[in-house]
Amino acid sequence: MKIAAGLAVNVQEKILLSRQIRHRDDAMIDKFTTVYAGHIDMPDRGKEATPANERRFSAGELRGVFGKLERVTQTMDRLGWHSMWMAEHHFQHEGYEVIPNSLMAAVHLCHITDEIKIGCGFNISPMWHPLRLAEDYAQADIMTKGRTIFGVGRGYHTREVETFGAPLRDQTANRELFEEQVEVLFKAFHQESFSHKGKYYNLPANVPYRGYDLEEITVVPRPVNLPVECWQPVVSARPRGLDFMHKYGMKGFIGGGAATLDEGPIRAYQEAGVRAGKELELGEGINIGLHMLLGETKEEAIKNITPLFEEHAKLFGPLGFLPGLSDKQLAAIAQRGDWYSQGVPKVENYMKMGAWFAGTSEELTELIKGFEEMFPGLEYINLSMPMCTPESMMIEQYTKIAEEVMPHFSGGEHVKKAAAE
Repeated sequence: MKIAAGLAVNVQEKILLSRQIRHRDDAMIDKFTTVYAGHIDMPDRGKEATPANERRFSAGELRGVFGKLERVTQTMDRLGWHSMWMAEHHFQHEGYEVIPNSLMAAVHLCHITDEIKIGCGFNISPMWHPLRLAEDYAQADIMTKGRTIFGVGRGYHTREVETFGAPLRDQTANRELFEEQVEVLFKAFHQESFSHKGKYYNLPANVPYRGYDLEEITVVPRPVNLPVECWQPVVSARPRGLDFMHKYGMKGFIGGGAATLDEGPIRAYQEAGVRAGKELELGEGINIGLHMLLGETKEEAIKNITPLFEEHAKLFGPLGFLPGLSDKQLAAIAQRGDWYSQGVPKVENYMKMGAWFAGTSEELTELIKGFEEMFPGLEYINLSMPMCTPESMMIEQYTKIAEEVMPHFSGGEHVKKAAAE
């Protein structure tokens, strides 16, 4: 299947409607991943449930997320998933994203599992000093024997980023700070010693030390696994951001956090690679993400995913992750009641736009096979449960994917072997 360059194609809709895709024998997808941002099990969910800004949980209830994280990750490890990714967030008494340090969690999780990798999706760099972030990742890389995957992002919650003293409302300043931090991080990872002179950082400090003047500094420890594999979310897919990613060899997450998934950003990442002198197959270096839920029928899946989508909308709608909502619609999702009479789009609308899926195992398998056909360089697929999916449902869904979807792909060899034993 050939798609014209630059054409914004809705990937999921194209595949599900066509049903005529020829599948390659050399299927490439072999890494099934998920993102768990750290939501607790909530007593109510959906548009008739507690509004986001009225949620406040006790310290004990919020601490419960870490037991949930352990149990879900251990289940996924047994089932042969490639990686579990966590998001760094702070101050969320509402219970939506309650993991403040993914590197610390990664070290622990790798010591209670056998093979699964743990991804940082993502360390919000503006809230860190880059040297401290470099040291913490290096230590995690060593202590987990290479099973921790590094990732960075610029942030999107003003409450946390600005409280830590970094800019976010000023997007220009946020990007400038982020880009200088990444420069420092990669120097720290890959150079035995270095110095840096920039707008935000002058390293090392200009001070005497034990009888000599500091000129360079060495980060101790440094990672064992070099070059460092680093991931970043792709949101706007503008040339500047993509060129910056390729400058440092960074890979990209597309979809999942946004409401749409089309071919444009995937092709734009490839074209940026060409500008950087790289020859990439379409989809290479990309992880395509879906918020999803399986059911015995599509109708059942849509029914079950709807209150989870509505909870997701409460948190992310005001942050711009459900594009196109009017002020009236944003006001509606901030309250209990009949959102849809106010024109708030249903989950089916966002399914058509691409980054949400509800259906059967067979339909999900066909969709992912379609991704393989359209993006011959694609190795990763990220299948995440929507915000506020209960632990029991998460484990049920990850098990169902492992048993009914993954065996159809290269990444399912572990599952096939376990089933045979």
